[in-house]
Amino acid sequence: MSEIPTNDNSDTYFPPLNSDSWETISTNELEWDEDAKVDLFDFLENSNTESFIVLHEGKIVIESYFNGANAFTNNPWFSAGKTLTAFTLGIAEQEEYLDINEASNLYLGTNWSSLSSDQENAITVKNHVTMTTGLDYSADFACTDPECLTFLNTPDSFWYYHNAPYTLTQSIISGAINSDLNSYFNTKLRDKIGMQGTWIPFGFNKFYFSNARSMARFGLLCYNKGIWDNTEILNETYFNNMTNTSQNLNPAYGYLWWLNGKSSYILPSSSSSFSGKLIPNAPDDLIAGLGANDQKLYVVPSKKLVIIRIGGNGDEGQLGPSSYDNTLWQKISAMID
Repeated sequence: MSEIPTNDNSDTYFPPLNSDSWETISTNELEWDEDAKVDLFDFLENSNTESFIVLHEGKIVIESYFNGANAFTNNPWFSAGKTLTAFTLGIAEQEEYLDINEASNLYLGTNWSSLSSDQENAITVKNHVTMTTGLDYSADFACTDPECLTFLNTPDSFWYYHNAPYTLTQSIISGAINSDLNSYFNTKLRDKIGMQGTWIPFGFNKFYFSNARSMARFGLLCYNKGIWDNTEILNETYFNNMTNTSQNLNPAYGYLWWLNGKSSYILPSSSSSFSGKLIPNAPDDLIAGLGANDQKLYVVPSKKLVIIRIGGNGDEGQLGPSSYDNTLWQKISAMID
């Protein structure tokens, strides 16, 4: 990719590729509360956490492992990995393999659903990544077979966290590039920033597995708005569209990213809108990849933070956002503020 000037995060540190070396900064240097840190660690260990990493301007402040995990432990990102797919989609668009505003059947082929031709033509790639396809979510939540994909609402008229249209986004990318998604992802994203890990099929789904540092690397890339050190991986226009409100139905949702600080939100498995912020105890500018069993990728530009929490179910076993987010941020805020 082309070399470009550094952006506003010019003090950000980037760990070298293909190396375990990663600069650190202590909580004492940042004047964080040590008693609150102890309380946070107790909470993490007692809530089935396995890996927890905090970066400040790219440097590791906290890297801790619990409940038998270590730096080499690979875990599924679950739906936090949707952020990887959204990012890869943007790379494919900037390389002119696809247009997010075009009908998805240009890349999936026709008859990928049980809809009429006119109904299918009305669904764009953007509908897939904003949960606004209008496909009936009352059938199998994950099933991507055509018989499972039936009409319920006009696209852009209804928001529902429906996994099948998301999963098809990966097929949209592979259809557009006319190649294997894994190889494209590895070449264009994973290897560019020194991640490890792989996509593994589970039924209709495909989940990303990696160690915690790999998730932290991706979080750091997103903290720096798609630029790794001085190398642009994803253009700023798409990155900004991806990480801001993408439709007027659920302000707290971008392109497969969750957004804090908005006026209202809709949660997975619900069609109801709730007033207020998604995570009241977290900063308003937080963006997040949130996966089942409380896999958490938080990026907070105002605090210069990237925070990773991986492990077992910490609370209610929700598909994405959960009350665990707010409790965790209560503990984090007590430490950093």
